[in-house]
Amino acid sequence: MSPVPQVPPSYEELLAMLVELRERVDRLEAENVELRRRLGLNSSNSSKPPSSDGLARPRAQPGESKSSGRRRGKQPGAPGSTLELVADPDQVVEHRPQRCVNPACGAGLADGREYGRQRRQVVELPERRPQVTEHRLVAVQCAGCGQVSEPAVPHGVSGRVQYGTGVKAAAVYARAAQFLPYGRAAALMGDLLGVRVSVGFVHQVVAEAARRLGPFVSHLAVLLHTEQVLHADETPARLGGGFKYVHVACTPALTLFHVGGRAKADIDAGGVLPGFTGTLVRDGYAAYQHLTEAEHAWCGAHLIRDLRGVHEQDPAGQEWAEVMAGTLLMAKQLTEQAVAAGRTALTADEVSHIRACYAGAVAYGREQNPPDREGKLPRAGTLVERFATHRDMILRFTVDLTVPFTNNQAERDLRPVKLQQKISATWRTLQGLTDFATLRSYLSTAAKHGMDALDVLKQLFTTGPWLPQTATPS
Repeated sequence: MSPVPQVPPSYEELLAMLVELRERVDRLEAENVELRRRLGLNSSNSSKPPSSDGLARPRAQPGESKSSGRRRGKQPGAPGSTLELVADPDQVVEHRPQRCVNPACGAGLADGREYGRQRRQVVELPERRPQVTEHRLVAVQCAGCGQVSEPAVPHGVSGRVQYGTGVKAAAVYARAAQFLPYGRAAALMGDLLGVRVSVGFVHQVVAEAARRLGPFVSHLAVLLHTEQVLHADETPARLGGGFKYVHVACTPALTLFHVGGRAKADIDAGGVLPGFTGTLVRDGYAAYQHLTEAEHAWCGAHLIRDLRGVHEQDPAGQEWAEVMAGTLLMAKQLTEQAVAAGRTALTADEVSHIRACYAGAVAYGREQNPPDREGKLPRAGTLVERFATHRDMILRFTVDLTVPFTNNQAERDLRPVKLQQKISATWRTLQGLTDFATLRSYLSTAAKHGMDALDVLKQLFTTGPWLPQTATPS
């Protein structure tokens, strides 16, 4: 049986096949570009946190060094920690030679005249022995009427044996200030301080400390709500195999965390942002847009990273991104110079120049990123339109010199959440994460006011939480 001859495809069929192949190639090329873009994302060219870079942390390219010109190590003017002699040492040991060191003499020196004296001191940790105070409550019977009088029990002496405020403060410090797991915190108490406590005890005092901070949290929310410039941000925290978010509202003097999801209601749950009428410095997360009573300022560092990510993928085709980044940095420099000179605002010519450069960068971006045949913009084109739409929010720092260029304050205050996860991994319970956030609010704010962490923790367990009287650090 002879084979059936195959009919060659017609011109129209070949053309349809060619069009289909062309569309497939275009789609695969677009997917390849997108995959390469995602593989190239890191903390320097996107909003990914530095902790996500891992071992592949980006290095500065030749000619792109960000060196500030300062030498390594301690900077001039930075506070030091040089050991100094103390006037009243706890123990004095005198070393005096007994015989003359001259081999030809060797006479005793008991009656020798003192020729010189040196003071040398060694600072050492105390012996690992806890200090135990026994309170003896003596009841006395009156010789006249026979009535028995008992003394008042001192504050904090509630049982036959208990740990004092210093032990409780140290346990909370190890957990909330040094981010140690509960087991390691208990081991540290025994190994370093000689106080053998259980893991359950550390759990108990951390939870107690967080409960005692209710008045502090309420007080801080009131102070933050009346600020003129406020920073807000959020970061994910691993919790029982999933994630919750730790939100922060802060200033250079105050820090308040709370825990929740990432929706508008979760942002409002901290009790600071609803009704806030100052300027809110934040990133581009859309859930903050419902706070319409506040002025909004977009973090310049996030925008620079977005622009760098676009430019790195196609330097020749996305020159607008470099122009826009240069415009933002030029504006930042002008505002910093104005503040250094004691001025309260930029001149009208400076503002006009910044906006003209900004508009030129947007126009250049639209020219380099036209929509496709279906009217859809490429990813870089979407970024161009973001700059066009949110110009006033992005350039807020140029019309109000009290507004910083970046949201670094919030990112710095959130960093302990990442440190805690690096050291102690996940949180087991939502209550544990909430307690951590509350304690970090207390310790961070106290540190901004120059307060000692152990001192404010001891106060927390005695007279109650330390409260900042104003939003200005002492």
